[in-house]
Amino acid sequence: QGGAAAISKGGGENPAIAWLSVLGNTPPTNVVVNEMTTVASVWTNAQFLNGTTLKGHPLGLRIAAGNVPSFVDLQTGGWGTTIQDPLNSSQTPTMANFATLASVLAGCVTQINPDACTQFLAASTPRSGKTPSDTLAALEGVARDSSYRPERLFALLDTFYPVPNGKRLRPTPFMPYLTWAPSAWTLPLKFTGGGLSAPGKMMVDSEGNVWAGNNFLVGAQNQDSLWDGTLSKFAPNGRPLSPITYGFTGGGIEGVGFGLAIDAQDNVWATTYGSQAVTKFDRSGKPLSPPEGYTFNGRLGLMQGVIVTPGGDVWALGVTKNQLVHFPKGDPAQGRIVCEGRSVEPCKSFLAPFHLAIDQQDRIWVSNFVSDWVTRFPASDPSKAETFKTGISPGGMAVDSQGNVWVASHFGTALRNWFGLGRALLTKELGGNWDPVLVHAMMAERSGSSGGAVVALRPDGQPARAPVYGNGIVVPWAIAIDGNDHVWVSNFSDPPDPIAELCGSRTETCPPGMKMGDPISPPGGFVGGGMQMLIDIAIDPAGDVWVGNNWQMAQAALQRVDEAQSTLGAGQGLVVFYGMAKPVRTPLIGPAQPAEPR
Repeated sequence: QGGAAAISKGGGENPAIAWLSVLGNTPPTNVVVNEMTTVASVWTNAQFLNGTTLKGHPLGLRIAAGNVPSFVDLQTGGWGTTIQDPLNSSQTPTMANFATLASVLAGCVTQINPDACTQFLAASTPRSGKTPSDTLAALEGVARDSSYRPERLFALLDTFYPVPNGKRLRPTPFMPYLTWAPSAWTLPLKFTGGGLSAPGKMMVDSEGNVWAGNNFLVGAQNQDSLWDGTLSKFAPNGRPLSPITYGFTGGGIEGVGFGLAIDAQDNVWATTYGSQAVTKFDRSGKPLSPPEGYTFNGRLGLMQGVIVTPGGDVWALGVTKNQLVHFPKGDPAQGRIVCEGRSVEPCKSFLAPFHLAIDQQDRIWVSNFVSDWVTRFPASDPSKAETFKTGISPGGMAVDSQGNVWVASHFGTALRNWFGLGRALLTKELGGNWDPVLVHAMMAERSGSSGGAVVALRPDGQPARAPVYGNGIVVPWAIAIDGNDHVWVSNFSDPPDPIAELCGSRTETCPPGMKMGDPISPPGGFVGGGMQMLIDIAIDPAGDVWVGNNWQMAQAALQRVDEAQSTLGAGQGLVVFYGMAKPVRTPLIGPAQPAEPR
């Protein structure tokens, strides 16, 4: 903190300088502290920094420190390995975002003009209007509110480093630099390996590892009619922990959709499309279910949602046969099909049941994919079912700390959107595959009042506010709640897809003046990182936001295409946005809880 840069053009002490390198538990022998290490350390540790104080729960701090080397080599102060790899370096704006931030920071550090630090601190002033006192405080504010007037810092690129006469490039100390102002100063990175291919549902375990169930096998010419994917596991720093090509196999795992849950012992429960089963694995990836999975003698249909309740019960849904499956206390020997078809409740109120969530009153909520309602029943008596209106085609759901249920409505509330859903239902009734019809309808959706929406229901099932459209919501698929009750939304639509952040029920944690459901993310949502057609979104104990690239090229997943494109149906990679959300306790069992008590 303070001091004078060796190449300072202003001369003398510079009290605005404050640099940082977060080293973790095993620091290297030699350490460099510079602009690059500062940007990397601030963004990954954004939820734990307060000025020069780094404070938080041990797991979150460990995860955040472990992510710094993905951006920067702490021994040299140069680029880290992940940001330079082929998935990230030339495929996303992250490297240019990072280098631009480092360059404008350097303009202040070196006092490139007499007012450089005054200009830098003014351009970093947060919504509160209080100008930060030094460069570290300035960057902390930018990292935590990355979409607030990002053009201000970008403008300093021209102020500090104008293109010299007769030249084409700016003389910035770090390359590459941005050509246009970003919509937000985010630094997402992308990871793959470990058998990852078309990841569906994701969950974070008690150690911060991220598990993903895959639709398809790596390298296969997969079609929507052939679900054969396995299970992948990633360390908190994105390193794959499952076998490189096939992931974790056995136990009946074959084509996971939107069904994955982790219990209190870190056992992983996954439902499947290909084998039409419920499967179980231990924390090491060893299958605990039999080779065919739990199929109830072949009675199960295509399976989707699965949850673990705070009491240890496991509930799962069969989307094609309208099935509800229950494993009391997670005991496979006691597992039973509670109901199927539409003869008795709650299955009578189901219509392609897709996802589940449990609230603070031990009531289970079920979304019905080809309807405009959700079903709710007490876990102690599923026959006492009720239904509540949402938007068209409800999918992923999440419950906040106040008991509100947030629902992703793929097609919103516009009446014309019933036509796409109606065509899908007719196709199914005629014995065809409705998935291509649904996907094409989703890809035709556009952000706005005629597109998808996020619906918030109060604990009594009544609307908590009007549906939320636009601002990064296109065809919302999944919802995650962070430790501040902010609402995070992924989209499955014409790629590349954004993610959205909404103000939640505790508006005191949102920017001043915002109401429940107001967008915090920029008008087009948060973008970059190589995102494709997204399915799930999850938050880890460091406040990192993970999303899964489910599909990449829809045509290749739905029909026969040119041979050269025949393996491009499966989405590639998990994308991580660092330090953007309030950390949560993992694994997620019941409503989201902050990693540290409020």
